[in-house]
Amino acid sequence: MARVKPFRGLRPIPEKVNDVASPPYDVLNSDEAREKAKDNPNSFLHVVKPEIDLDSSIDPYDSMVYAKGAENLNRLIEQKILIQDDRPCFYIYKLCMGEHEQVGLVAVASVEDYIQNRIKKHEHTRPDKEQDRVNHINHLNAQTGPVFLTYRGNDKIEQLLNRGMAKEPVYDFIGDYDVRHIFHVVDDMSLIESISEAFASVEALYVADGHHRSAAATVVRNMRMENNPNHTGDEAYHFFLTVIFPDSQMRILDYNRVVTDLRGMSSDEFLSKIEEKFEINIEGCAGCTGCEDMAYRPRTAHDFGMFLDGQWFSLKPKEGTYDPSDPISCLDVSILQENLLSPILGIEDPRTDKRIHFVGGIRGLKELERLVDNGDYAVAFSLFPTSIDQLLSVADAGKVMPPKSTWFEPKLRSGVVVHMLDE
Repeated sequence: MARVKPFRGLRPIPEKVNDVASPPYDVLNSDEAREKAKDNPNSFLHVVKPEIDLDSSIDPYDSMVYAKGAENLNRLIEQKILIQDDRPCFYIYKLCMGEHEQVGLVAVASVEDYIQNRIKKHEHTRPDKEQDRVNHINHLNAQTGPVFLTYRGNDKIEQLLNRGMAKEPVYDFIGDYDVRHIFHVVDDMSLIESISEAFASVEALYVADGHHRSAAATVVRNMRMENNPNHTGDEAYHFFLTVIFPDSQMRILDYNRVVTDLRGMSSDEFLSKIEEKFEINIEGCAGCTGCEDMAYRPRTAHDFGMFLDGQWFSLKPKEGTYDPSDPISCLDVSILQENLLSPILGIEDPRTDKRIHFVGGIRGLKELERLVDNGDYAVAFSLFPTSIDQLLSVADAGKVMPPKSTWFEPKLRSGVVVHMLDE
């Protein structure tokens, strides 16, 4: 059912992995990436966010940016900071964050499986973001960031991956948020074949994070097929870089919202409109000792926090405001969007509206307070995390979640392994 393949990974030499490995391209803005990489020429941010090496006035989607990314990747290869394995391998990527651990297979997955919906999606992509990834892949001739996939786990695959971790890892380092990253190379052919066969029995894979990367890989594949009438179907561009974790190990955090203004309303008018659809209670306030504890963190699904004028409120949707039997309508992100963000604040399309911004739960509720208190935003909303079961149910139903429904932690590091399209 699910076709996964080993590949010749391009990887850092062990003594440089901590310098090279970087956050994913989409969790930092350009200014944050520029600051983080300024004293580290080997940071993979120079490859995945190459605008940091150009004048800040240049559009991050300009062709010069992608050319700079290719130049930076080639420099790391020429300096032998990145080397390519001699033969196709699987890799095992283990993440440890506090007491949480998850073990994933690094492989390339089939674009055809993606097209035939054997790799299921749960989000729409934005055309500009998708084209950005297409341009990045084509200019670098490489897939530099893995797509985060999940599946309904089984004991056989877990046992095989445990076998693959019997040898010493090639990398073992600590990244941001004290996350431990452990990386093994699987080059034993019999184990590779066993892992491939085990995944062939998996009914479906699911895109957890990386919809733009997987969609872009599909566009690139189709373009290159047209230019190669003698293609065999085994060329590298028929596959895309993935890390595949079982559903039982997935950890989803809240994905919160901040909005720039109240659409001309006073705070009292705004609260009055909210009361039509939600029950409102005053909770903790900002500026107190132990303020993170005072902030209102939703305790269950269908429970929301709101930070307005230095005050936290809890919001609970009234009966009849959503359909509990519909897998999309009952999502908290949908309830907030359909009952508050759209009708009250006028945010019709959160994918494109510049008045809304999304804040991953790893940044904490303090970040919501900071954004509102410094005047950049008028109001913030804290949400209860979407569950992995909800994600799988939506994907199985062939439906699409609202944008920014899930924030996965811990995050993979970019630059730990790259899939070259000329291998």
